[in-house]
Amino acid sequence: MSFNVGEIVGPYRVIEQLGQGGMATVYKAYHAALDRYVALKVLHPAFLEDPNFQARFQREARLVAKLEHPNIVPIYDYAEQEGHPYLVMKFIEGETLKARLARGPIDPAEIENIVDKVGAALAYAHKHSILHRDIKPSNVLMANDGQIYLADFGLARIAHSGASTLTSDMIIGTPKYISPEQALGTKNLDEGTDIYSFGVMMYELVVGKVPFSADTPFSVIHDHIYSPLPLPRNVNPRVPESVEQVLLKALSKERRYRYKDVPTLVEAFKQAWHEAILMQQAVIVPPQSEAPTVISSPSQTVPSPLAIPGTDNHVHMKELPALAPSGRISDTDDKSPGKIPWMWLAVGVVLLLGCLVTFLALVSVRRQFKIAHSPSPTAISSPIPSSPPGNTIDLFKAVQAATQNSTDPDTFVQLALADWKAKLPAAAEEAVTNIEKTTGGNERFLWDSGAQLAAENAWLPAARLYVDAAEYHLKNSATLPDNLQNQVHEVIFLAFLGSNAPDYITYQRLSKIDDALALIAKAQHQFTHADQAGGQVTLDQLKQINPDLPEIQLLQAEFDAMNSLSVAARADLASLRSSPAVTAWMLAEANHIEGTLP
Repeated sequence: MSFNVGEIVGPYRVIEQLGQGGMATVYKAYHAALDRYVALKVLHPAFLEDPNFQARFQREARLVAKLEHPNIVPIYDYAEQEGHPYLVMKFIEGETLKARLARGPIDPAEIENIVDKVGAALAYAHKHSILHRDIKPSNVLMANDGQIYLADFGLARIAHSGASTLTSDMIIGTPKYISPEQALGTKNLDEGTDIYSFGVMMYELVVGKVPFSADTPFSVIHDHIYSPLPLPRNVNPRVPESVEQVLLKALSKERRYRYKDVPTLVEAFKQAWHEAILMQQAVIVPPQSEAPTVISSPSQTVPSPLAIPGTDNHVHMKELPALAPSGRISDTDDKSPGKIPWMWLAVGVVLLLGCLVTFLALVSVRRQFKIAHSPSPTAISSPIPSSPPGNTIDLFKAVQAATQNSTDPDTFVQLALADWKAKLPAAAEEAVTNIEKTTGGNERFLWDSGAQLAAENAWLPAARLYVDAAEYHLKNSATLPDNLQNQVHEVIFLAFLGSNAPDYITYQRLSKIDDALALIAKAQHQFTHADQAGGQVTLDQLKQINPDLPEIQLLQAEFDAMNSLSVAARADLASLRSSPAVTAWMLAEANHIEGTLP
């Protein structure tokens, strides 16, 4: 059914047709009583073939209408016109992301804002057990006031609602953005299907085209299910490597190898994006599939790779060489008068990098001192020989290996290492969870895996595995041997420099291994996260439990050094060095602390 311009639909007068798709037609309408414009979405008659459709749609529309989020288009009402259901939504003045992409390149700050806002909307919906199932640029609305909205939740499927859903045996989704499991008609979908579609949209934003495009929808769907993902950097060599790694994980064929949730994906993307911008790598290309003539135009203007989110740098753009359809620099350079010579641009880049390096060095001396100079587990007496992996682990190969050997915990160890090296800490922690699920309680394997991660300074994931191993050991023994206890104390001491450590490994869990260990972790975290008073209280509790524990002098020295009490800190370190229980890693930490004293 379609509405006609001028027709009265309930309290609304139809003004114009805004768009039409395979599932619905959208109209702009005017509500006289409230003096406002709205959008009416009337569904395709094919949805009415199911006799139970009306009741299901009404029930699910009520649930979706309860979504109240600044980045989700609100649903005002649900009604029927001559037996045909329609939704009433907020009317957004602006354009779709699809239309925005067709107009030309999107600068780095705008891309980050789009990913952030769409991610926030998706995360909110998933929290309320609602899947979108049709993430694509045409469903992202960019308002004239700068706000970004995710639309079309009216056709979403309620997560975990059983077989009685809007679509029955039909497949809802757009072929270019559909997830493999959705394309296969899997009934028990979870948020992973939206993560995949969101990943396709991110791929298009960064690479300049969707990963799969063919003459027929069936061919595209087939590619999503079976064909390897075209590597972003092969399609467009200007894509930053760190961003490519995020896209590879988001677009894994199997759900369990993607990010666990949307916030984790967004966090990983933003971290890689910021790093790429600081390294002068983030240059975005126009969408090749939408406007190939723009891509090959010699006069194309590309956003400056120096534009940094949160500043107005992106306003001051310089013309760079055009991108050929392959994503490479065109042979045609713009050498018109008035352009800044490349030599001066290079000088500017060097100066900017120098300022950034100096600034970052000044503000992060303490953290770099801790992480970069901490001793390797090879310096302690490990009962299990560890062989740290090389420095060239490829994240894509690691994901492939884990996909092909999903019951082999060693593949997840390599994936955790690759994630950590790719600066994806949340993904590394997720891989550790898979190690725990597949290891079968093999204590020796857990110790060895923890040692491999610790060798790469991946202290938090390593600590998680060491705690697992210690718990298994204590099931059959009253205490840990000294060498194992020493390993656990080292990784916990260093892991709790991380801000999210108490969420990943609780103090309660540590206390079951050793009450003193839990207090060491707590004091360390408090000292390094702006709660020095609380840390001193915790340290006093630790002194009452075991006054001879060498970590007490180490923590006290750390506290005194942070408060510029050099004399006291040196006395603490002298006491530590004279302790018969001091170990190699403690002495190394003591030397580093002393090196910071004036």
